[in-house]
Amino acid sequence: MKIRSYAGITKPSFLLVHPELPALTSRNPQFTSIFTLRIPCNREKLIGMITRSQYSVADRRLATRYGDSSVSNKNTNRLGRRQGGSSSLYSRPSLLDMKNDRMENRARVYEFLRGIGIVPDELDGLELPVTVEVMRERVDFLHKLGLTIEDLNNYPLVLGCSVKKNMIPVLDYLGKLGVRKSTFTEFLRRYPQVLHASVVIDLSPVVKYLQGMDIKPDDIPRVLERYPEVLGFKLEGTMSTSVAYLVGIGVARREIGGVLTRYPEILGMRVGRVIKPFVEYLEDLGIPRLGVARLIEKGPHILGFGLEERVKPNVQSLLEFCVRKESLASVVAQYPEIIGIDLKPKLLSQQSSLKSVIDLSPEEFGRVVEKMPQVVSLSDRPMMKHVDFLKNCGFSLEQVRKMVAGCPQLLALNLDIMKLSFEFFQTEMQRPLDDLVDFPAFFTYGLESTIKPRHKMVSKKGLKCSLGWLLNCSDEKFAQRMDYDTIEMEEMELLPSFDMNTLTEPKNDDSGSDYDDSDDDYV
Repeated sequence: MKIRSYAGITKPSFLLVHPELPALTSRNPQFTSIFTLRIPCNREKLIGMITRSQYSVADRRLATRYGDSSVSNKNTNRLGRRQGGSSSLYSRPSLLDMKNDRMENRARVYEFLRGIGIVPDELDGLELPVTVEVMRERVDFLHKLGLTIEDLNNYPLVLGCSVKKNMIPVLDYLGKLGVRKSTFTEFLRRYPQVLHASVVIDLSPVVKYLQGMDIKPDDIPRVLERYPEVLGFKLEGTMSTSVAYLVGIGVARREIGGVLTRYPEILGMRVGRVIKPFVEYLEDLGIPRLGVARLIEKGPHILGFGLEERVKPNVQSLLEFCVRKESLASVVAQYPEIIGIDLKPKLLSQQSSLKSVIDLSPEEFGRVVEKMPQVVSLSDRPMMKHVDFLKNCGFSLEQVRKMVAGCPQLLALNLDIMKLSFEFFQTEMQRPLDDLVDFPAFFTYGLESTIKPRHKMVSKKGLKCSLGWLLNCSDEKFAQRMDYDTIEMEEMELLPSFDMNTLTEPKNDDSGSDYDDSDDDYV
């Protein structure tokens, strides 16, 4: 007898059902007809078991499918969140998110700056650190350099400079040039923009240009300390044109290095607006152009006197105090500082003092200023000592007044030397005091170098002459006079006066200039 049965083998995703398996066959055939399993009664049960097993397997398979689907959905949801969330490492924030982050960071930085007293209004649009810590590092570094909150408010854009990328390289370069660290604070207060500069592109070319202008390497740091703004100029701009103009009016090329070293501000002056009008104004006063060039060589800082603000008002003040118009050129040539100081109060003070002490009239005061314009800068006490000395020598007040009006240098000479000269005048020369009244410039000549040897020569020859004839000439001229037998009236010279020609004496400078003095070149 064969028993047909079903066997179900289940796996997570499929069911194998084998309808036919090896039959169970009895080894004893004679019992075939007798021994029969009663399958029919249990067939329904067996089918039911198989059916239930099938349903059970199907349920598990369906459950497995639902489970896999839910896991897949969860993973999909997680991946979706990873792709869309801004906090994930794998996310790419939107432009709006980035903008909002920048605004939040800038707001925190602004809040920090306001908290320490810095107004950040001018920093809008400037790239700033994203964190307060980096901004605090910049502020602390600038404080160590000596800059105050007020300094930072004066130029808040300096807060956009990186300490490592901008500040340290620039300061290291300046230090290597020789700029003293003690001057860094004032240097940065005057020109904080230097911290934005590139050493290679901006700073180094300017230094090389200065060296090419015959400024000595040892003087370069002093030039930068005096005028740090020069580091911001373009080589082909104001610097080159100002130098060319000065050479064009007669400033010797070999003097340019010294001129720029003493007054580097010239490099920042516009020729058409500053230098040229100043030169032409002095020419209009009566100083030759070459004379102006010599004045610039001796004192280049005069170019910094404001023409409208200071020079012209001072010239007008001189005229008001009885200085004659034809003497203005001589006054300025003798003492260029007179057109750059606060002049009118000094004129008032000196005129009042001399009026009270020696009764000097306004016209006489004008003559005093013409002959020695430095009188406006003398202190009252030294002047009074010199007046007292002359009075003690036996001169009357009227004689003192006449002597001062004729030779105002008496108010500024070394008193000890004046005493020695007067002693020699009395004991050796034995001349009357009136000779000194007529020629008070006697005190301005060297006792050992001029007065004694000439007096000895005249005495030996037996000539009678005035002090003016004796002293007011060069050594060569005096040697010629010693050949005279008599003294003619035309040889009697007046008191020494300033000679404008001394300004225009030629200098040995073989370097020419192709500069074309055209108004159109400088605007």
